[in-house]
Amino acid sequence: MTNFGFFRVAAAVPAVSPADCSTNIESIIAVARQAADAGAEVVVTPEMSVTGYTCADLFHNATLYRAALEALEHLARESAAINTVIVVGAPFEHCSRQYNCAVVIAHGDIIAIVPKSYLPNYNEFYERRWWHPADDSLSMVTVGEHSGVPFGRNQLVSVNGVNVAIEICEDLWTAIPPSSRHALAGAEVVLNLSASDDIIGKYGYLRGLVAQQSARCMAAYVYAGAGYGESSTDLVFDGKALIAENGKVVAEGNRWQSEPQFVVADVDVEALRRDRMHTTSWGDTASREVTVPYNTTAVDVATADDDSRHLMRSVNPMPFVPADSSDMLQRCDEITNIQVAGLARRLDATRTRNLVVGISGGLDSTLALLIAVKTFDRLHLDRKGIVGVTMPGFGTTGRTYNNALTLMKALGISIREISIVDAVNLHFRDIGHDPAVTDVTYENSQARERTQILMDIANQVGGMVLGTGDLSELALGWATYNGDHMSMYGVNAGVPKTLVRHLVRYFVEIIGSDEARAALYDIIDTPISPELTPAAADGSIAQRTEDLVGPYELHDFFLYYTLRYGFSPEKIEYLARHAYPGREDEIAKWIKVFFRRFFNQQFKRSCLPDGPKVGSVCLSPRGDWRMPSDASSAMWLK
Repeated sequence: MTNFGFFRVAAAVPAVSPADCSTNIESIIAVARQAADAGAEVVVTPEMSVTGYTCADLFHNATLYRAALEALEHLARESAAINTVIVVGAPFEHCSRQYNCAVVIAHGDIIAIVPKSYLPNYNEFYERRWWHPADDSLSMVTVGEHSGVPFGRNQLVSVNGVNVAIEICEDLWTAIPPSSRHALAGAEVVLNLSASDDIIGKYGYLRGLVAQQSARCMAAYVYAGAGYGESSTDLVFDGKALIAENGKVVAEGNRWQSEPQFVVADVDVEALRRDRMHTTSWGDTASREVTVPYNTTAVDVATADDDSRHLMRSVNPMPFVPADSSDMLQRCDEITNIQVAGLARRLDATRTRNLVVGISGGLDSTLALLIAVKTFDRLHLDRKGIVGVTMPGFGTTGRTYNNALTLMKALGISIREISIVDAVNLHFRDIGHDPAVTDVTYENSQARERTQILMDIANQVGGMVLGTGDLSELALGWATYNGDHMSMYGVNAGVPKTLVRHLVRYFVEIIGSDEARAALYDIIDTPISPELTPAAADGSIAQRTEDLVGPYELHDFFLYYTLRYGFSPEKIEYLARHAYPGREDEIAKWIKVFFRRFFNQQFKRSCLPDGPKVGSVCLSPRGDWRMPSDASSAMWLK
C-alpha cells in the first residue's frame, strides 16, 4: 500500500429510475468514472442501485431480473476502462431463492457477490416478501459469462492490499452487525449499500450509528443511500452519502439532491492498523469470535504516486484542539473537571488543605492556579489555603509581574512575593559563575531557586507544591531538571500547550471578577517565555520560547501523531504540509528539533511527578509512555 497508508474511497448516489435497469446502469457508469477520475480505489452505490429499491413485487418478475443481469454484464464490460472497484446493488437468484445483493465489479469482471444478512419486515419494510436472508455458506456461481464468482456474506475483497467488506442497510441496525464480524476477520474498510428512507430525526441517529460502528470496528465505514428517483408512493429517500473513520465522519454528501453525487475521501488505513495492533483486546476478541472461514478476492487498481496525489481529507493543524468551535466549551469543561477531580483526590488522600503555586504571569501557571481555585471551591475550602508565590528574577517584566499580582488578588488567594535576585547572585558567587554570562547555568540556577522556595514554603504551611508544566514542555524537555520539572502534583501534565490557551480563555467566560478577566486576556496575549534572561531595553520580553525551540503548534502536531499513531517522521511531515501549507521549510527544520529533543529529554520524563491524564496522548512514565532514556533517535532523524 502506497500513499502513506491512505486509501481513497467514494460513496455515490447515482440517478435511479425504478425498474429501468439500462438507464440506471448508465448513471452508475457515469458516477463510477467520476469517482475513478477523483482517484477512488473503490466506489459504493446504494442498495438495489441497478433496479431501484422500490420495485416491490416486480422483483419476482422475470423481465426485471433478466434486465438486471444484463445491466451487470454491461457494467462489467465498461469497468475494464474504469480504474476503480465498483460495488452496486442488484437482485440475484441462487438455489431457487432470490437475494438482495452487493455485486463487486472490477477490470471487466464480476469478482464477488455478497447477499444481505438481515431483512427488515416491519413498519414500512417487507423485504422477506421477495428476498431470502444470507447464511454462512459460500458458493461459486455464474453470472452470464462470468463463472466461478464467490457468493456469500463472509467475504473480503482485498483492494490494493486493503481488506474491504460489505454489509447492506438493515445489517447495520442489528444488535451484532455483520461488519463487526467482518472487521474481526480482517476488514479495514466496510461498505454499506442502503435504501433507508428518511423520516423525522432518522438522519442524525443513522449518522451516529455509522460513526459508532466505524469506531467499534476500528475501521473506515462508507455508506451510500438511495436518493432522488426512487418511488415516492409511500417513502421518500434523501440520498445519504457518508464516510466515517474510527468514530469520526470525515466526508458527507448533501442530502435532497436531484442530481447524481458522490463524496470521496482518503481514509487512514495505517492509523487503523496501528490502533488494532495497539489495542490488545482487539486481537483477543478476533481470536475468540471469528469461527467461520472467509473468502478473500484480491484486486489491484492503479493509484497516483505520493507527489502528484493531493490528500483528500482535512488535517486539523491543531489536533489537540476541536476543529469545531461548538465543541470547545464542552471539551474545556471536561478537561478542567478531570484536572479538578485529580487534584481534589490528591488533596483528600494526603489530608492537605494548602497548596503552593509559583505564579509567573504566564499561561501554564495561570491555568494551574485557576484549577486550584476551582478545586478549593468544589471542596468548600478557603481560597486562602492557596499560596501564590511570585518570584521576580533577572528577566521578569512588568507585564507578567503585574498580571500575576492582579490575578492572585482578584481570586482571593494568599500572596507572597520573594525576589530571587539576591539569592541567585549569592549562588553565583558560591559556584564561581559570572552573572554576565547568561548561559544554561545562569538560567537553570533561577529555575532551581524558585523550586526550592516553593518546596520550603510548602513545608512551612503543611501543603504541597502544585506543578505548572504542560505536556508540550514534557515532550521537548523544556524544563529545568529538578527545577520547574519537579512538584508534588503536576496538574497540567496532560494538557498540551496549544490547548492551555483555550482553557484559560474558557475561564475568562466563567470567572466572576472583572479584574481577573482583564488579567487573563492579557496573559493569553503575552508571548510564551521562561523569562530567565534579562528583558529588552524597553522592558518587554526578550526571551521567547518559540524562537528557541520552535512553534508549539508544530511541536504539538508532531507530538500527537508520534504518540497517538506511531507514524514515521515522513508521514508526519506529509500531514503537516497539508495542515500548514506554505510552511514546508519551517516544518522540515522544526521536526528535526522535535525528534532530537523528544529522545534526548526522556530522562526528565522518567521521573515525573504524578499528574492526571486528560486525553489520548500522555507521557506519564507510569501510564502511557515507557521509553529508554538512552534510546537512539538516529533512525527518526535520518
